Amino acid sequence: MPHGRVAGGNGGAGHGISRILRRIATAALALCAALILLAALWPQLLAPADPLAINPSSAFRTPGGEHLFGTDESGRDLYTRVVHGARSSVLIGVASTLIGVGLGAVLGLITGLGGRLLDAAGSRLVDAMLAFPTLLLALLLIAVRGPGIATVIVAVGLSSAPGYARLLRSEVRRASRSGHVEAARMLGKSPARIVAVHILPGAVGPLLAVATLGVGQAIVWASALGYLGLGAPPPAPEWGAMLNAGRTYIGSGWWMTVFPGLAIVAVGIVVTLLGRRLSARWAGRGAA
Repeated sequence: MPHGRVAGGNGGAGHGISRILRRIATAALALCAALILLAALWPQLLAPADPLAINPSSAFRTPGGEHLFGTDESGRDLYTRVVHGARSSVLIGVASTLIGVGLGAVLGLITGLGGRLLDAAGSRLVDAMLAFPTLLLALLLIAVRGPGIATVIVAVGLSSAPGYARLLRSEVRRASRSGHVEAARMLGKSPARIVAVHILPGAVGPLLAVATLGVGQAIVWASALGYLGLGAPPPAPEWGAMLNAGRTYIGSGWWMTVFPGLAIVAVGIVVTLLGRRLSARWAGRGAA
């Protein structure tokens, strides 16, 4: 019996420590997300200096002191440019995800609720879109519209739409076979009401969780396209473009690539963790 009480006590202490660690991790994640949101909406609060201000006499200053992240080849403060770069990256991530979710929702509802003919046609369209690389789509759009943030948003958004379409189609098909939907049909409720009340609410949770992960992926894609010179034109503070500019000076100015790269990685990790938290929470509700 004493051994049982000790084991139980140790188990309770272990659960308590795990709970505290989870709360600390959640608080840290929330703080990081808040800082990213603050940098995207009000970057001047974190970095009041002008990200485009040139000072040739301060070029290639190492990190520290007056310039926390150092300066670039034109003497621009790198910390200021990294903070202000969050605006374009988060804008591209959110806007392209909204485009992808919107288009994917339409395709998913058509294929999920339509008959065999619509389902087959919609599925072939989704397969064709999945086979089209994001980079190639961006190049085609740039040939028509020219480089810029709007072009990147459209390219990344269109490329992400098939994934959301497949998810929503699967959720709609699953919900359509459920007992409460069959009961609603027997009671004579209209198809529109059944979709709005009984089918769509169940698909929103998984779609939101995947869309959150999609924001992080879109930010990485935006940075990759910016690195290739397909995003915001210089000297705009954009992380991918800053990486491209810094690679020329990787030996003498390592900080010009390290800090923009760390910003991309950090934002990608935070958004991915948020998406996984949402996915786990929704999976728990579904299991319950």
